[in-house]
Amino acid sequence: MSSTSEVVAVGSPRFTLHTLGWRAFQDLCAAVLREVWGQSVQAFADSNDGGRDGAFYGTWRSPDGPGPLGDVPAGPFVLQCKHSKKADATLSPSELDDEFTKAAALVERGVCGTYVLLTNARVTGTSEEEIRRRLRASGVAHPLVLDGQWLSDMIASHRGLRMFVPRVYGLGDLSQILDERAYAQATLLMASAPEQVATFVVTSAYRKAARALRDHGFVLLLGDPAVGKSVIALMLAISAADNWGCPAVKARTSEDLVQRWNPHEREQFFWLDDAFGAVRHEEHLTHAWARDLPHVMSAIKNGARVVLTSRSYIYNEARPLLKTYAYPLLHEQQVTVDVAELTRTERQQILYNHIAAGDQPNDVRTQMKPHLEAAADAVPFRPEAARRLGLQAFIGGLSLTRQGITTFMVESQQLLSDVYDQLDAHAHAALALTYATARGRTVPGLPNPIDLDTADRDIIERAGSTPAQVSKALASITGTFLRLSMSPEGQSYWTFHHPTLREGFAAWLTTQPHLLPLVLMGMDDQALLTRTDSLDPASEQRQGTLLRVPPSLYREVARRMAVLRQQPRGRLEPWQRHYDRQQAVQAYLVHNSCDAFLRAYTQEDPQVYDELLAFGSPAEYDARTTLLGKLHQAGCLPEEIRQRAVARMRELAVSSPDAAWIEDEAWQKKVWHILLTEQDREELFTHVRQNLLPRLWSLVDGWLKDATGDDDDPVDTALFWYSMAFERREDFDTAAEFEAARDAYDDERRSRPPSSSWMPNNEGQPNDSQTEANGADSIRSIFDDIDR
Repeated sequence: MSSTSEVVAVGSPRFTLHTLGWRAFQDLCAAVLREVWGQSVQAFADSNDGGRDGAFYGTWRSPDGPGPLGDVPAGPFVLQCKHSKKADATLSPSELDDEFTKAAALVERGVCGTYVLLTNARVTGTSEEEIRRRLRASGVAHPLVLDGQWLSDMIASHRGLRMFVPRVYGLGDLSQILDERAYAQATLLMASAPEQVATFVVTSAYRKAARALRDHGFVLLLGDPAVGKSVIALMLAISAADNWGCPAVKARTSEDLVQRWNPHEREQFFWLDDAFGAVRHEEHLTHAWARDLPHVMSAIKNGARVVLTSRSYIYNEARPLLKTYAYPLLHEQQVTVDVAELTRTERQQILYNHIAAGDQPNDVRTQMKPHLEAAADAVPFRPEAARRLGLQAFIGGLSLTRQGITTFMVESQQLLSDVYDQLDAHAHAALALTYATARGRTVPGLPNPIDLDTADRDIIERAGSTPAQVSKALASITGTFLRLSMSPEGQSYWTFHHPTLREGFAAWLTTQPHLLPLVLMGMDDQALLTRTDSLDPASEQRQGTLLRVPPSLYREVARRMAVLRQQPRGRLEPWQRHYDRQQAVQAYLVHNSCDAFLRAYTQEDPQVYDELLAFGSPAEYDARTTLLGKLHQAGCLPEEIRQRAVARMRELAVSSPDAAWIEDEAWQKKVWHILLTEQDREELFTHVRQNLLPRLWSLVDGWLKDATGDDDDPVDTALFWYSMAFERREDFDTAAEFEAARDAYDDERRSRPPSSSWMPNNEGQPNDSQTEANGADSIRSIFDDIDR
């Protein structure tokens, strides 16, 4: 791809810059001058700009490329922006009378030699000549007037600018600035969320993510729900299509990424939302990432770019399982971005954009305007709450006072229940259908047009609606509660506009006994596993709002899960997908089930015991052992099965070796503290002493064949705990044998490289030279023109 974009549509590009607010336009102008002219431009706050929106001091370097600069002497330079919210506006000299007076004062103070006027409006040749004449009359040595068309031309011809000011993708005709392949990619991406592109704000988090993607090929976006992780990933994907010609792949799992990576195509972009679980940590996904990380890192090393998103609390649970010590890239501060870290100006601009893009009438915006700065200061600040404030559907009955608006921003999730209560039965049916339906891996939502089965019709009827009314309701709530997305195969489907809206609807459903059973039974298997729990009705919900299965439905849900676990592997189904499905059921039983549900499940699936007894080594990392312990606590693990589990552990204790059963320390007392009797423990120690110790040194040679230099080595761990346990038992000779064997084993394996030794190159890391205006002291509020 060439260094400048090809124009594939006839005519000069034109961006709808009038849709920006005055402050966003000023920031865009500063970004254009920095990128296009390569100068260090300082943007001023409006409080003390002295008639300047920006300035430059130093020696001006004449830039290459288009531009009406010519020979410009050394500064000082003054930059002034004039923004109009009218489409096709034309700037006249009479509108600048105040600016001419300010310019004369700046010249007198010695801070203005060159005056650059930037505007989104049109400027006729006659007007430009008059403006420059009057600026010279004010003492300006070198006046320069740059209009909206010049700005559009610069945006169209500079990819680097578009990457760091990506909202411009939503302001014009993409076919005029992108080549055909990038145009096709970006169009498909933007079609999935046009309103997100139109309201996007470049934040320091976005800039850090863009640099990480450019320099390292990888970025991990973290944050709480509703803080904007997915929209940053979307804008990075569009920018990657433009800047590097990367075909974008929105993968769902690490396995999906590995399978779709083409080593013969250097430039590929992979985007994975909720990499380790959507509303709660899903261990089978994290284990898959730990397994697939070497392949992912190889892809990045060979030119692929990867963006992951995760809720912070989920990643905190996943991180210990990722073995990040073996993959230094995950330790890099440059590639981990906390999306929620927003400056005050960024929060204000996000709120401004959502109010401006919403459907609130001007009189409502006028009432809101005095309180919007306080709304932007709300803690916590969530962009999704800002979006809802701009929509009439969410603020019914809201008091348009400072307290009312700030309460809405902070407690918008709690207020959702009242909003859902106010919807009619047809909207309830449409939302319930969307919540319950996900027709497959390629269409993760309600297909458009809808194709109803018996369970779908039951939901509609129970809600008091009809298929025809649901179709109308889907159209009316799209853009507020729902959005239409497009699968890579071109299938249109409905999903909730934001995950927090789905979670809020789940919370509301728990208060609707007439709908809850049908929605639960109408869910597909993936939704049932990831959006529900079967914990004790009185227990506290885990972070991430979920539907709680009532005891009356335990037997039916258990029967479905048993069928899912027993489902044989399809002839064309990858083995890993079959394995992950079983892992997901096991994880649900471990983390999201109470004793009563476990008893119901084992009655429906007595064959599960044979699967659990096939646990591997290290046993402490195998979820099957955890489930065995939980079943024993629930009183539904037959004694014969418990004894077989102990026999399996006895076998692994010698062959692997595996010391997971020791659990001497208080923090270790988990599964085997539950499963083993004191007699079992004594027999295990005797078994290890009699059957492992005599063959220890010959086994060490065999274990070394597969050893690497990784820090976390299971053999090293087992030998350490054996040495410690026998020392506690005052069997010092046996302890010394294990310690010596461990030393010999470590001396040999640590001379070997780790399983992944690639470290990204951090040289040439650029500094972020953008200087942000301090909006806290600004006289002119950013919301000044919100109701115009």
